[in-house]
Amino acid sequence: MAANMYRVGDYVYFENSSSNPYLVRRIEELNKTANGNVEAKVVCLFRRRDISSSLNSLADSNAREFEEESKQPGVSEQQRHQLKHRELFLSRQFESLPATHIRGKCSVTLLNETDILSQYLEKEDCFFYSLVFDPVQKTLLADQGEIRVGCKYQAEIPDRLAEGESDNRNQQKMEMKVWDPDNPLTDRQIDQFLVVARAVGTFARALDCSSSIRQPSLHMSAAAASRDITLFHAMDTLQRNGYDLAKAMSTLVPQGGPVLCRDEMEEWSASEAMLFEEALEKYGKDFNDIRQDFLPWKSLASIVQFYYMWKTTDRYIQQKRLKAAEADSKLKQVYIPTYTKPNPNQIISVGSKPGMNGAGFQKGLTCESCHTTQSAQWYAWGPPNMQCRLCASCWIYWKKYGGLKTPTQLEGAARGTTEPHSRGHLSRPEAQSLSPYTTSANRAKLLAKNRQTFLLQTTKLTRLARRMCRDLLQPRRAARRPYAPINANAIKAECSIRLPKAAKTPLKIHPLVRLPLATIVKDLVAQAPLKPKTPRGTKTPINRNQLTQNRGLGGIMVKRAYETMAGAGVPFSANGRPLASGIRSSSQPAAKRQKLNPADAPNPVVFVATKDTRALRKALTHLEMRRAARRPNLPLKVKPPLIAVRPPVPLSAPSHPASTNEPIVLED
Repeated sequence: MAANMYRVGDYVYFENSSSNPYLVRRIEELNKTANGNVEAKVVCLFRRRDISSSLNSLADSNAREFEEESKQPGVSEQQRHQLKHRELFLSRQFESLPATHIRGKCSVTLLNETDILSQYLEKEDCFFYSLVFDPVQKTLLADQGEIRVGCKYQAEIPDRLAEGESDNRNQQKMEMKVWDPDNPLTDRQIDQFLVVARAVGTFARALDCSSSIRQPSLHMSAAAASRDITLFHAMDTLQRNGYDLAKAMSTLVPQGGPVLCRDEMEEWSASEAMLFEEALEKYGKDFNDIRQDFLPWKSLASIVQFYYMWKTTDRYIQQKRLKAAEADSKLKQVYIPTYTKPNPNQIISVGSKPGMNGAGFQKGLTCESCHTTQSAQWYAWGPPNMQCRLCASCWIYWKKYGGLKTPTQLEGAARGTTEPHSRGHLSRPEAQSLSPYTTSANRAKLLAKNRQTFLLQTTKLTRLARRMCRDLLQPRRAARRPYAPINANAIKAECSIRLPKAAKTPLKIHPLVRLPLATIVKDLVAQAPLKPKTPRGTKTPINRNQLTQNRGLGGIMVKRAYETMAGAGVPFSANGRPLASGIRSSSQPAAKRQKLNPADAPNPVVFVATKDTRALRKALTHLEMRRAARRPNLPLKVKPPLIAVRPPVPLSAPSHPASTNEPIVLED
């Protein structure tokens, strides 16, 4: 009963989506609407996933400074990952949500230097905050309400001076004595002098034109003259005149007229006081925001002084009574029963028909967080096309804390401390495909099309570093592992060290001997067949079957067809499986070809090896396999044991004279 009773000031979970994490909010008011429903006016708290990456980096630097100042014990990478889920950012944004969307209570506390961060992980539903997020300005600032507890906030008490020892401190920076309790005057004499000071203050307000307008009556002028500012001035006058009443009287009324002392209550106009009350209702006791948005012409000290004087007026007492009456009329607590409806993200619930909620999900998939394969209940998580899922415990963790228990490659767990963006060139599905927990069968489904190309434009220093620091860079090893990070800063630093020495001994560059253009053109003409001339105005017919024929061009980079390797007896499709008799192969002419939109292109083709393909591989020797891998453009001649291989018939090239003085004309 008490767990389902929610009161004003409680931190609670709100659910606005079945797949997104809960919202953490603080209840400010509980209002009953006209149709009988209960709405909660709440204060918004934001998670790390709700703010930008630049603000996340700012929060990381603030967390590192906190750990250094408070000397926190060391934590593991997984604990540091989970602590980011426990950190919230307070805001001054209010919103109204239905009370029926409350899903439970939680605890949110202000982070203190005496707190140990690892203790928050030991408690369930426990969060902390230290920064304030402004959703409008997109800023992240330190909370002004910080409790200053710690060794650096303690006063340093100096040693007591010995007898006869001189005080070498700067007396101008020391406190000044304003009242001596051991003065020669009696209490009755002091009270009489204070009455005279009030009378002089009332007379001074009668002579002042601005004061007579603000306090038109004698009672208001006398009340203003009886405030603390007049008493402080009278007691200071006694202190400066050595508690001599005659000298103090003459100081109260100098030659130019009586001295007028006014405090902030008299300096402020009625309109300024109304602005202050409006700002106090909106921002509370945040005097910096009050000054910035409502009273920029006032100083901060003036606003603070006016606030504490305003609390002594009848206006403050009236507003306090009105707020108490409104609070009595509003709801103080509300009972929300436990939410028991099934989540629509459930894949297979216990006792339901198999495949009812898990249609389309493959068997054997593990939990994306803890990588378990057994759970009483599974939940769909992430984009539908990726078919990811979470177990029951990880789903509850995701809903409460907005993250996964363990850092994954998808969330950037593999990023090192020196290279924070080691996989910035990879898309999100590609980065997840590199995860060691992703099987090879499902890796192709996680790959998505990269619809935006990029160009790497290297500088002269980078090109020099590639040649001079070849031992550190290891370009061949880096080319085989393009996803592995390269410490570019270390290579550039080493290059700057080696560069002065390399200027004396120039690099050995082996020039590449290139054939002249005429020789290359002659070779192309000798190998390529002549095309028949067609008259202008007529279109040249295109033979689609000619595209799959092998022209015997050894020097031109062409894709090696499978028929040239395994023979044309059995047609094979792109994935290695033989085509059925009723299915048309891609080499046959199509009656009508549709243009594919690049955005609607199919997923990348995956080669699935069959028994025949594996038999062909076994027929190759180790040397032939390596030679074929180095030169994939050349046709491969294999004699499979099961499939009769018919060698391709090379096309007879037309005879051309070996040398001619006539110009060579290339026709298209």
